[in-house]
This record gives sequence, structure tokens and C-alpha cells, in this order.
Amino acid sequence: MALRTDDSKEDHKDAPEDVDLAKVETAHAGEVINLEQHQTHRGLKTRHSQMIALGGTIGTGLFVSSGQALRLGGPAFLLVSYMITSLLVFGIVTGSTEFSSYLPVPGSTTAYFGHRFFSRSMGFALGWMFWYICAITVPAEITAASLVIEYWEQPVPTGVWIAIILVVIVALNCFPVHVYGEVEFWFASIKVLGIIGMLFMALVVTTGGGPKKEAIGFAYWNSPGAVNHYIFDGPVGVLAAFVATWCFSVFAFVFSPELLIITGGEMQNPRQNLPRAGRRFIWRLVIFYVLSAFFLGMIIPFDDPQLLGGASDAGASPWSIGAKRAGIRGLDSVINAVILLSAWSAGNAWLYMASRSLYSMAVFGIAPAAFKRCTASGIPYFSIAFSASFSLLAFMNLSQSSATVFNWFVNLINSCGFISWICMCGIYLRFRKATFAQGIVDQLPYRSVFQPYASYVCVVLFSLMLLLSGFTNFLDGHWSTANFITTYIGIIIFLAFYMGHKVVRDWKSPWVIPAEDVDLRTGLQEVIEAEAPVSCKRHKWYDVWSLLFR
Repeated sequence: MALRTDDSKEDHKDAPEDVDLAKVETAHAGEVINLEQHQTHRGLKTRHSQMIALGGTIGTGLFVSSGQALRLGGPAFLLVSYMITSLLVFGIVTGSTEFSSYLPVPGSTTAYFGHRFFSRSMGFALGWMFWYICAITVPAEITAASLVIEYWEQPVPTGVWIAIILVVIVALNCFPVHVYGEVEFWFASIKVLGIIGMLFMALVVTTGGGPKKEAIGFAYWNSPGAVNHYIFDGPVGVLAAFVATWCFSVFAFVFSPELLIITGGEMQNPRQNLPRAGRRFIWRLVIFYVLSAFFLGMIIPFDDPQLLGGASDAGASPWSIGAKRAGIRGLDSVINAVILLSAWSAGNAWLYMASRSLYSMAVFGIAPAAFKRCTASGIPYFSIAFSASFSLLAFMNLSQSSATVFNWFVNLINSCGFISWICMCGIYLRFRKATFAQGIVDQLPYRSVFQPYASYVCVVLFSLMLLLSGFTNFLDGHWSTANFITTYIGIIIFLAFYMGHKVVRDWKSPWVIPAEDVDLRTGLQEVIEAEAPVSCKRHKWYDVWSLLFR
């Protein structure tokens, strides 16, 4: 079925007549209606999309960059930063769950909802920025993989490993989508089992169950201390350490709320299951992020020179370092291998999302038509090739240290993450106002008790973090042109897309769609009719599994 918004006839004259606007920005399922002979294929099974969505919240941000966050602020600030960010991200999730569960159309993303509930220019800017961030994250993951490989001090040059990883990632994306889904299913399974195993290892070590039979407890909170000083001594240095840690730690959370929206269109009974997934999202954050931050601060001191940024050539995962310090022979290499697979898997997934996003925009008419060309097996080869070209940025590791390059990518990704979350709050607030203006509040399948207050808080704090994330550049003797550009260029990119579209294509339209004109009806009846009856009673162990993983 093709869902259309009411303004499609007037505002999308240049788009193919039968394009499904709900499928402009697909990610894990590139199902876009294509008028040409070849198009992308539906090949992902339910278990694929569910495990990919879960695995997408666990990546190198948690496995690798958490080490630098620990080094910057110490265990206390690492834990506090992860707790605050988890609450803010949950605030984003509750708002996005409201509007996405109301109209969970297949292939929907924040770009689609931005176009429908806020403005055409918002949807355009978010769509292109989503593609950009997907494409730029691939070399970030390759860089993280090269950092992890350096832990083994192998003689093979870094450039060779980068080339191998890049070739494998591109090759996997050239297979039919069901192959991608199967590979990612097992990669994501390894990541989930890996982080659970690491948490168990940390618990055993801190309670004295390791080879050394020494209960570490909070020893590292006492020496070298619970908090670090950054740049300055005294209270100012403590404040600087907290701000730096808080802003940097966001990398572990970036785009996890967006994945929930994306998979909402692929769920069975999404108007029932998406609110359930949104409410349970906080448990994923607590278990995978807050507990990880808590245990990391107990198994490794923040002044360990092997932590990312601790020395010119340092970049090991804090989990590997913790296992090595505990004296568990060989476990550090096993953990390192899991993290390497995680980075490899993430690069594969981000390239897939980038290529399908570009393909979808081409079908819709807001990207060159060449990008919608597909093979007979549904592979958008032009989109893959162009998106993969950004991965060549990973070879910057040959002229700079991998740790330095990785920090550049973190800056690029974090700034876009802040902007995306701010826009998601804006989209939710417009949706909320429209539901009251049109009198359909009682028809919403989910309403959060934290809204709209959570969205207002998130807008203020994420805007503050966006501005403060590069504060060190404004201190005497700490200016870095590369850091400044990578930290703030995301703002310029978003404004360029937004204002460019507004001036060239949408100047006569209002800056924000009036609440009474927001289309809240088109496609709703089809979505409601597609809902299946509530399933029969399940086993209690299924409910436990669902609490964490669905």
C-alpha cells in the first residue's frame, strides 16, 4: 500500500507519482517503491531486525571511547555522565515513541516525521544529515577497529588492516540483503553476549573472584581518585573534567533512539509493541550503559597509560585493559576480538544504512537519479559506492595517530547527534500541539507522563552540550583547528541543508506547519487495520527476555 500525506500533490510535484513518502529514509529495510525494473528487496526477517536494533545500541562508543571518558573525568564523572545522558536519551525516546507509535508506517524515520509534522525543510535536512552521519561513521568504526588491532602490537602496517576491513565491509554490502541480515544477526548476538560477559567478569574481579583473589571494590575511587582534574587545578579543573567527560560520553548513545523509530515500522503490531519497547528502553540504558560505567571505574584506574588518549600511541579498550590487570590470562585478547568484530559489524551496518538512505532519497527525487539504480538482486550499487567513498577517510590514520583520528570522528558524530536529538524534540512538540489542536489526544496509543517537560529539558541541555563540546578550543594554549572544525561543522552542515532547501524549494511555505494543518490522518486507518489481535499468553521467561531485548 502507498501512504500519502495530504500535501503530496502540491509540494512534491518533482517526486515520482507512486513513491511512498513513508519510505523516503529507510535504514534496516530498504523497501522503497521503485518505478524502474530493479529495486531493493525485502529480505530481513523479524529476528534480524530485532537483534540489529538491539546490537545497534551497543558499539565502539561503549567498548572503546568509554576509556577516554574515564581518563578525562575519573570513575565518578564517568558514571554520572552516563546516568545523566541515559535519562536525557530516555526523554528523547518517550517523545519519539508517542509520535512514531501513532503512525508506525514501514520505513519511517525522523526525516519522515520531520517532513510530516514540522516542515518539508526539516525533513530534507534530517534526511541528508542522516545519510552524512551514516557515511562518516563507517570510517570511524574502521578507525576504532585499527585501534583495537594495535593492542596486539602486530607487525602488519595499520594501512593494510584498514584496507582489509574496508574491502570486507563493502563486499558484504554487495551481497543480497538477506545475507547482510544473517551476518548482522550473528554479529549483534556476539556483541550482546560479549557485553553481558564483560559485566559478569567485572563483577567477579571486583568481588575477589579473579586469579589474584583480591577484592578490588572501590580501591581505584580512592587512588588515584573518584574524579580527575582537566587542564586546570582545583574546582575549575574538576568542572572542566565533568564537562569534557559529559560531552564526550554522548558518543556511546548517538542514534540509539533513532534506531527504535526505524524498527518500529518493521514490528508486528507496532501500535502495541512500540510503546512497550519505548518504556523498556530505560532498562537497556541502565544495564548496558550505567552498569558498564560503574564497573569500568572499579576495574581500571583513570590514569592507566593504555587508555585512549593516555599516551600518544594508546587506544586499547578499557575492558581489555581491565581483564589484563586482573591477571586473567588470554581473556584480554578474547575481549579484544569481540570488540574488533563489533567495530567491523558496526561499519557494515552503517554503510548499509547510508546506501539505503541515499537510494531512498534518489527515488523520492531529492538526490541524483543515478543513486536509485539497482542490480537484479536489489543492490543499489551506485549508492553503496558513493557512500563507501567516505570510508577512505580512515586512511588518515597513516598520517596521524589512530587515537587522534578517532577523536575527530567522535566530534563529527557527536555534533550531529546533538542536532538530531534537538530536532526530534522539536518534531515531538509540534506533533503534541497538533494532537491538541485537532482533538485526537485520546486516540494516541501511548502518552508519556514525562512529556512535554522532558523535551524542553532535552532541548536546553543538548543545545548547551553542543555549544560546550569544543570549549577547550577557547582556552589559552589549547586551540586546535582540526578539533574546532570537527566539533562545530555539523551545525553548518545542518543549516546549509535546511536553509538551502528553504530558499530554493520551499520559500513560500510557512517555516513550521500550523498545528491545525499537520496531517495526522493519512495512512492511519491502514495502520490500524493492519494491527493483529493480541497474541495468546506467553511463558514467563519470554516476558523476562522481552523486558531487556525487545
